[in-house]
Amino acid sequence: VDLPLRRVSTAATGWRMVADSRGDPALTAWRVLGRGGALSWLELTLRSGRTHQARVHCAAIGCPIVGDALYGNDDGQRLNLLARGLSLPVEPPVVATAEPPAHMRDSLRACGWTP
Repeated sequence: VDLPLRRVSTAATGWRMVADSRGDPALTAWRVLGRGGALSWLELTLRSGRTHQARVHCAAIGCPIVGDALYGNDDGQRLNLLARGLSLPVEPPVVATAEPPAHMRDSLRACGWTP
């Protein structure tokens, strides 16, 4: 997803990020890891670090993140977004991984994830 993002703010709704050609460059690589019913389990690699980039880009490709009341649907669920892995290109390299939290596991299992 190659879609520039810009912050907008109004007194009525507060601030949010929007896709806008006048915004800052934002690039997200993605791939489908699994599917289940209406759900897709995506791996996202953020090539830039814009605020809410993953959330806006997922919504823009028609895959809003489960539980994202700001950029998706307010379905009453908690946000299903996890920085599963993080690596920092320093010497020596720093790498961290995290297990999905309990509130995301049913959705992930529906898409083929096994612990």
